[in-house]
Amino acid sequence: MADEPSETRTGTGQVPDDEDTDADDATAPVGQGTPALAPDEAAIYVEGLSKTFGKGDEAVHAVEDVSFAVAPGEVVGLLGPNGAGKTTTIKSILGLVLPDEGEARVHGIDVHEHPRQAYEYVDAMLEGARNDYWRLTVRENLRYFAAIRGQDPDTLADRHDELLEQFDLSHAADTAVRDLSRGMKQKVSLASVLAGDVSVAFLDEPTLGLDVESSLKLRTELTRLAEERGITLVISSHDMEVIEDVCDRVVIMNEGRVIVDDSVADLLAGFETKGYRITARGVDDAVLEDLRDRFDLTDVERTGDRTRFEVAADTAAFYRLTDAMEAHDLELAGVETVQPDLAEAFVEMTGGGDGTMGVPADSETAPEEAQVSAPPASDGGEHR
Repeated sequence: MADEPSETRTGTGQVPDDEDTDADDATAPVGQGTPALAPDEAAIYVEGLSKTFGKGDEAVHAVEDVSFAVAPGEVVGLLGPNGAGKTTTIKSILGLVLPDEGEARVHGIDVHEHPRQAYEYVDAMLEGARNDYWRLTVRENLRYFAAIRGQDPDTLADRHDELLEQFDLSHAADTAVRDLSRGMKQKVSLASVLAGDVSVAFLDEPTLGLDVESSLKLRTELTRLAEERGITLVISSHDMEVIEDVCDRVVIMNEGRVIVDDSVADLLAGFETKGYRITARGVDDAVLEDLRDRFDLTDVERTGDRTRFEVAADTAAFYRLTDAMEAHDLELAGVETVQPDLAEAFVEMTGGGDGTMGVPADSETAPEEAQVSAPPASDGGEHR
């Protein structure tokens, strides 16, 4: 079972404002602090971001005093239940939503004061939006999105070939995107984001529509891109396995505020053992029934003379279980601890949430900007 989490966990992207930053300060509300990195040191720098949609009784406080920073080359998971403020935060950093308060910077450049300069470094794939031109072929999309960034597609041809190979798109390079499956379209969107010379990329639900094999390969490729090209990635996904495998750190939002900013390892280390997986010999039906009546047994499997089961138990309950097994003269063949995964930690941190993390889109997104997914055309960008 998990320990009762503190109100806020802080990690590498956040330090409290107070000068004394000893262990007791780790529970200071994240939104009240300032990012640990200076604006010109961070690939992404957000401080005091707030945004309200509507007025009066119908006002929705989508984001309230959000602050965090992401170092160059870092891979961060941005998580939260629907309505937590993730989409508004991402679109504020991209310059698509004008915050009421606070600032957002990309490589030290204020996104709202100097959008053209900031867009030279950043791109995004937003879930729920058409991210490519379906009448163009896969290769034409890569060339097009490199070109609108002011880059020569011909000089990037080798990179495009590499992306096509990495995402298993080589065989479909000259196929119109509209003729591809949903999973293939998703891969094209990812490749298009990386087609130009960007250093920061936002990926919303990058594995949506992919089969298991493709999802596993994508995780490997994202990790490789961050390590070899030094790309800074912010990933928002309901797939906790992707976040655990790829991300260095997680920022969890709830009700418009950052409630967790920590490494995945440190976040999970803050929770006690969930339970135990036990293998024993000599467990007949009567003994199994007795143990089930007295303890929370699940996932019972029998193979030959061995019985394996999981039990949700703290240390005291575990010793009561071993005493009961000894009383039944059972032979203990193996014991493993069962640790909570990131999905379980997420539920604990958000107080249960609603079981979803951004599918299909955050409910705080205002109707008038829900379909916007790229820098406005009036500012030199294109709707993607």
